[in-house]
Amino acid sequence: MARLPYADLTHPDARPLVDRIVAERGSVLHLYQMLLHSPPVAAGWLNYLTSIRQLSTLPGDLRELVIMRVAAINGAPYEADQHAPIALKEGVSQAQLDALDAWETSALFDEREKAVLAYTDAMTRHVQVPDAVFHAARAALGSEKLIVELTATVAAYNMVSRFLEALQVHSHDHR
Repeated sequence: MARLPYADLTHPDARPLVDRIVAERGSVLHLYQMLLHSPPVAAGWLNYLTSIRQLSTLPGDLRELVIMRVAAINGAPYEADQHAPIALKEGVSQAQLDALDAWETSALFDEREKAVLAYTDAMTRHVQVPDAVFHAARAALGSEKLIVELTATVAAYNMVSRFLEALQVHSHDHR
């Protein structure tokens, strides 16, 4: 059960953003209903995460591997529940999702994926990224734009999992 009640979606301050979220995402997820306690924060969050998920050129399979790995490291089941179906649609296999905890020794991940996952692990576990890990990810992606987008994706989804877990937002919560 969440540590706070979910925001009232009919509140006049929240209504315009609720309408936008429904238009863009189909429904108001638990995450956004919690964020809507502060509509300005929810609006900024929506803009940022929409940029990461829909406007970034980072390949969808890599983006979703990153999100699923961040969720696993941070113990964020809501994040994993939301993104597992997206990962599968983006071309990540169920076997890869199942092997994500042992990606370093798994033959299911290619060198590009392993470089991205090593970068994700370094950022998530230690914040600082060793030079060798950075250079391997940079080489695997091939451009400054993609390494920036990768870095922003890892950072964004660490933000998501930390918010979710601090407030104990979970998929099964009654709203």
